[in-house]
Amino acid sequence: MHIHILGICGTFMGGVAALAREAGHRVTGCDAGVYPPMSDQLRALGIDLIEGFGADQLSLAPDMFVVGNVVSRARLADGSPKFPLMEAILDAGKPYTSGPQWLAEHVLLGRHVLAVAGTHGKTTTTSMLAWILEKGGKSPGFLVGGVPLDFGVSARLGDGPAFVIEADEYDTAFFDKRSKFVHYRPRTAVLNNLEFDHADIFDDLAAIERQFHHLVRTVPGTGRLVVNATEESLQRVLAQGCWSELARFGAGGEWQARGTHDAFEVLLRGEAVGRVEWELSGLHNQMNALAAIAAAEHVGVAPADAARALGSFRNVRRRMELRGTVEGNGGAITVYDDFAHHPTAIRTTLDGLRKKLDDAGRKSERILAAFEPRSNTMKLGVMAAQLPWSLESADLSFCHTAGLDWDVAAALAPMGDRAQVAGAIEPLVKQIVAAARPGDHIVCMSNGGFGGVHDKLLAALRAAAAS
Repeated sequence: MHIHILGICGTFMGGVAALAREAGHRVTGCDAGVYPPMSDQLRALGIDLIEGFGADQLSLAPDMFVVGNVVSRARLADGSPKFPLMEAILDAGKPYTSGPQWLAEHVLLGRHVLAVAGTHGKTTTTSMLAWILEKGGKSPGFLVGGVPLDFGVSARLGDGPAFVIEADEYDTAFFDKRSKFVHYRPRTAVLNNLEFDHADIFDDLAAIERQFHHLVRTVPGTGRLVVNATEESLQRVLAQGCWSELARFGAGGEWQARGTHDAFEVLLRGEAVGRVEWELSGLHNQMNALAAIAAAEHVGVAPADAARALGSFRNVRRRMELRGTVEGNGGAITVYDDFAHHPTAIRTTLDGLRKKLDDAGRKSERILAAFEPRSNTMKLGVMAAQLPWSLESADLSFCHTAGLDWDVAAALAPMGDRAQVAGAIEPLVKQIVAAARPGDHIVCMSNGGFGGVHDKLLAALRAAAAS
């Protein structure tokens, strides 16, 4: 089969492309501003990429057009279509489908699907689960919204019946407004957490809870729901109906942890069944681990083996990924890259680092947070009031405000001189370098490329240290 993918450079659609190519299909695709790293990965797989969404691509005559949710029926100021190829497909009556639908029909059918859903931690938990199954000899397939360091790729078919997938609640396509995860039909589903996000497509939290319940409805009676027992929103989802085995984790659940976040026993109904010792930090990662262990048990990996596997888990790129250090008089300045963009994720990331430093007896070392409100929800400004709360663990904060039409400085005003804003990357870098001192930890947080701020910061810090 020849498929042509519209919006191929997105993490999810790029993963679909890689799986299709591995399965022996001919794959081509297009996107606006064909960009790395996904463009490099796809070209390495022999996938032809086309810049833009020109109607002339109709002449490729694929068996199926696979449409990413970046595509819409939007019009430009002059009335012309923003996505001419999509209009040509519709006018010509050519076959098209969404990425999740194609994946469900051509990859997931007949597999034991383990789907990881939640507002936060999906990518990390999916990667943990895939690694546990790999170490447990299951040779799983997977599709992750990032690149797990242990695998080096975001997607593969695998040799066993298990397939682990990051289950996103964002909508499927312009013609299918259900959440992507409704297509996956999992036998094992993790509901990691749930709070309001995606304000561009959901009116309120209740609307997202309904979509999560649609997912719950697709899990068979012989399946397992692995649910965060501490989340009231998820308890409301379950109250709408639950027909599967239920495994709860966290306080009040049968799966719990005892110990510090980086070294803890895994308890099942109060009995120690495994021990995790790893390099990760934070309560959120401890909870992610419990979810992954409980899900892996459903496909035959003993909790003790799962916990042991996590000892060698190396996380995912852009999850507190060390980008570099700059040595100077008095100590090093460390720069990290993290995907956090929702206020809760920002707070969780910074809290985790603060606790790690405090536990190591390094309370005097400062945390400098650099972030950009880039997600569709953050661009709308609906969570502006939560920003000071999200940044409480940072000693200083620096916000990149380009492209925003709401007053970030006003939102950060309660932080006083602990917060600064800049409308471009260069002045932002200058602000951070001027404030930085030996021993600082600079955490750059964005769900985009952040204008290459990490390398620019490292270069500027090295120049300052040499002067």
